[in-house]
Amino acid sequence: MVKQLSTPRYSIAWIDKIAEVPQPEWDALALPLKTPFLEWEWLNNLETSGSAIATAGWLPNHLTIWRERSLIAAAPLYLKGHSYGEFVFDHQWADLAQRMGVPYYPKLLGMTPFTPAEGYRFLIAPNEDQDEIAELMVREIDVFCHRHRISGCHFLYVDPQWRPMLERHGFTSWLHHSYIWENQGFQTFDDYLSVFNANQRRNIKRERKALEKAGLRLVPLTGDEIPKSLFPLMYTFYGDTCDKFGWWGSKYLTKRFFEQLYAHYRHRVLFVAAYSEQDHRQPLGMSFCLVKGDLLYGRYWGSFQEIDCLHFNACYYAPIEWAIAHGIKTFDPGAGGRHKKRRGFPATANHSLHRFYNPRLAQVLSSYIREVNEMEQQEINMINQELPLGRRDG
Repeated sequence: MVKQLSTPRYSIAWIDKIAEVPQPEWDALALPLKTPFLEWEWLNNLETSGSAIATAGWLPNHLTIWRERSLIAAAPLYLKGHSYGEFVFDHQWADLAQRMGVPYYPKLLGMTPFTPAEGYRFLIAPNEDQDEIAELMVREIDVFCHRHRISGCHFLYVDPQWRPMLERHGFTSWLHHSYIWENQGFQTFDDYLSVFNANQRRNIKRERKALEKAGLRLVPLTGDEIPKSLFPLMYTFYGDTCDKFGWWGSKYLTKRFFEQLYAHYRHRVLFVAAYSEQDHRQPLGMSFCLVKGDLLYGRYWGSFQEIDCLHFNACYYAPIEWAIAHGIKTFDPGAGGRHKKRRGFPATANHSLHRFYNPRLAQVLSSYIREVNEMEQQEINMINQELPLGRRDG
């Protein structure tokens, strides 16, 4: 770690692995946040497992701010030579830059790798002046990008409460959407069903009964309930699902990543395992979620057999039923929306933040981003008008 004294009060360090910061120091900033994806254990596992590393196109380049020996702020950042694993599709910007003769890569990216879940932000100690430290960090990022001829800095799936601060510091918001389930005070699964129109209620009940006909039962397992053997098995399911989609399979995580979750991160894990009546030892399929506070995040799933409606049950209905029973308020099931929007996951706005250092790219962004965002909002509105919901009083 090489530290550069920037002011009498602070020192700045760019580090190439999370492990250079002691876990208690990092987590003192990360644990109070709603998101689990900025915690030391998750980020360190991505690096030590060989998932988010330079050879995969994710060069860790994290910014840290210190007062003497105390960490007071940090930003997980990565230098990228491509746009894969981000799920914010900026290829049109890259194509435009190529046509203009402007290098687009490398770029500096702030997000949790391979994780399209809202919550990214700078980690700043609560007793610090948030705006002052954010300004210091943005200034240091600007200096770094100019010095190394980085095309732009991009923060994806940002915390909505943090976004206005970065906009004040000159970043431009780009609107996107995810599909998010909100607990409307449901006490039972039937309460959840009650929001749909009659036709969709019948469809969901039919899909739930399909598992009974197949002789399967779904078992939610959390924390110490999870056998160690299910973590490498989850990698097998994940890999098989990715392989089915070929080039678009998004197979970014290694087997070691899943195995390392068991030792220090299983307290955040929820597996929904599908067991047959004939074999109670090894699941035929499984979904993988993370839990923190009243938030639930769906990540991956897979199965050894093509079983009618297993995907819908393992990835949506069983997690929703578990969420209702455990006081979960929000369930983000992950990327994609074709199946989700018909099962009570409305399109929900999220934002990324961008700054281009090339004046021509910056001009194009500022000239067209309002129109782009208006079109995205129209798409969100159109999707949500087509949700299969029943009429509700009020």
